[in-house]
Amino acid sequence: MQRVLSSCLAICAASTAFAQAPDTARRPASLDTVFVTATRTERGVFDVPQPVTVLDSRLFRERLPNGVADLFRDFPGLDASGVGPNQRRPEIRGMRGQRILLLQDGLRLNNSRRQQDFGELPALAGTDIERVEVVRGPSSVLYGSDAIGGVVNIISRAPRHQQSSVGGEVQYRYGSAGATNAPSGFVSTSIGRVSLRAAAAFRDSEPYRAPAGSFGNITLAERELVHDSGIRDESYDVSSSLDLNHSSQLFARAGWYKASDAGFGFIDPAVLGASQARVQILYPDQSFARQSVGFRSSAVSSVFAERIEVSAYSQQNERTLENYILVPAGPRATIDISTWNVTDLSTVGGRLELARAVGRGTTFTYGLDVFRDDSRNTDSSRTIVTGFGPVTTRLSRVPQIPNATFTSAGLFLQVEAQPLQRLSTVLGARYQTITAKTRDTDGIDRPIQRGEDATVVWSANGLYRLGNNLNLVTTLGRGFRAANLVERFFEGMAPEGNGYQRANPDLEAESSINADLGLRFRAGAFHAEAFAFRNDIRDAVRTVATGDSVSGRAAFINDNIGRLRIKGVETSGGISVPSGFGFIVSFSALDGNNISDPDSPIGDSFSSKITGDIGYRAPNGRFTAGYAIRYQGEQKETMIGTNPLGPVIPSFAVHSARASVVLFKRREITNELAFRLENIGNRLYAEFPNAGFFRPEPERNLSVSMLVRF
Repeated sequence: MQRVLSSCLAICAASTAFAQAPDTARRPASLDTVFVTATRTERGVFDVPQPVTVLDSRLFRERLPNGVADLFRDFPGLDASGVGPNQRRPEIRGMRGQRILLLQDGLRLNNSRRQQDFGELPALAGTDIERVEVVRGPSSVLYGSDAIGGVVNIISRAPRHQQSSVGGEVQYRYGSAGATNAPSGFVSTSIGRVSLRAAAAFRDSEPYRAPAGSFGNITLAERELVHDSGIRDESYDVSSSLDLNHSSQLFARAGWYKASDAGFGFIDPAVLGASQARVQILYPDQSFARQSVGFRSSAVSSVFAERIEVSAYSQQNERTLENYILVPAGPRATIDISTWNVTDLSTVGGRLELARAVGRGTTFTYGLDVFRDDSRNTDSSRTIVTGFGPVTTRLSRVPQIPNATFTSAGLFLQVEAQPLQRLSTVLGARYQTITAKTRDTDGIDRPIQRGEDATVVWSANGLYRLGNNLNLVTTLGRGFRAANLVERFFEGMAPEGNGYQRANPDLEAESSINADLGLRFRAGAFHAEAFAFRNDIRDAVRTVATGDSVSGRAAFINDNIGRLRIKGVETSGGISVPSGFGFIVSFSALDGNNISDPDSPIGDSFSSKITGDIGYRAPNGRFTAGYAIRYQGEQKETMIGTNPLGPVIPSFAVHSARASVVLFKRREITNELAFRLENIGNRLYAEFPNAGFFRPEPERNLSVSMLVRF
């Protein structure tokens, strides 16, 4: 840890000359941006006592991403898994899936029916996004289970009072990869003390093509189609607020999302070489609906609270999952497996949060949150085995996961204090209970199974002002993640086709001890930060071989294997000059180890990453331009199964360019045209999380956006 910290501080000092400025197009957010996710109280980013990243609306407007996770790869400590415009999911410090908590407006989107590595889709939050706040590191005290690796809070644009009676924007975006067409827009208005907002977005994208070239042991002689990498989806959002007085507000929101023809993505296995399995994971239909209501007030006259926020929400998530796996098993022998699953998951939950200032500089924030997932499943499967005597066919309607519930309840307390003039601290604790329980399910004769977890987590964060322009940030905390319904109760062929998974209802919750030490510097146009961290995960849930096989496929089970350790450094810095030019550079590195089994590495993300960006913004704001490069270091292969790339995921560098111009601006109407060119070198490559089952990124892609704001 000492060596990592020394490297971190050295890079911080070296990068001070590259601090970002608020007007630099690549900048995620100004250091003065208000940040609420980490502490639940408003703080400028410079004064947040945790490593955080903010992706603001300007970044979305100028980078033209397909979704939230598309932006993660350009920032230290962040990454994304999945391919295509719909299926990308965020990663933080090498952790993904159910180890990352996805929130929308502070309320959880995660559900217990997703696989551990997949996690929930940010696309469910729609496109009417104000900003995204990311906490790099555990936040279990405030948010409970799943926040063991970090939190991604997607903050929607809220209804606001406005001078004109009606305002809004309309945008159309086209992308050459998959011939993507994506119109979207919103309209808002105010009527007295009532504010209303409605938004809609549509997207139609065909599967994209990967360029010809070589990457590791794979060579594509010509452009190849990445099957199931397209999407057809639509989202709608309606929100309202009622100002009861200057400090109290009622609010409500309803959102709907529907998608079809989304998939895991795959290349024709015949192109990748002999004996490669064909694995197709397809989501032909998915629908999601979410309703929330709440009340907030910042002027409560009570001995118990000065600020209160209470909210309740419900979610309905229905999706169809189809797996088609064709595995070569020898000369003229194959195993052909098809599975069909329909999941109907409903969630109800709520959160009560109160805050009270006591004395000077001390604030107590406390409350409770609860939610309950109710999962119903319908499964069927067909297995055809050839080459081992007569052809055999097996049919089954036994669900791979029983109908089940997953219930969570937690109490939390956080104390913000300033014991010294230069020192501010945030201390917190939570008591959490989780109960997972199966129900009677047609086709399953196993007895009712039940799993329970109860735990206490805590955190101690501090920020010390070494000077007016320099802050020292330290964090130490315990996080946890309860095993979900898939990890506990799944019994059947793994979706990726690489083995047969057995159920393990007795899984215990994962827990972690995470420590951060970092510096933040700012002085005029200069800004830099550097963090070193270490996260030790105990009772980590990992897939391990049982030693036997089922239907010719090796059998695996989820088990608490012991200790994992992920450590690394994250640095960034930049500068802007009065002429409008800005520069930024970042470096991050990750190292994962299985402390219980050193011969079994755990790296699930890049080993190192360097990004550089130069941008220009005209003083009048009418023109911007920028160029970016990202270099990913090589990574040792750690996934189960045979990787067609070879034992090492190769390093690569990709380049992109962007520009925007305001064509027309008069009074309240603005017309803006934006361009982005990605993978300028048109090289063949795959991001590390997508490399085990080779799913390359698109060929050179030009995106164009026309925006009209009124």
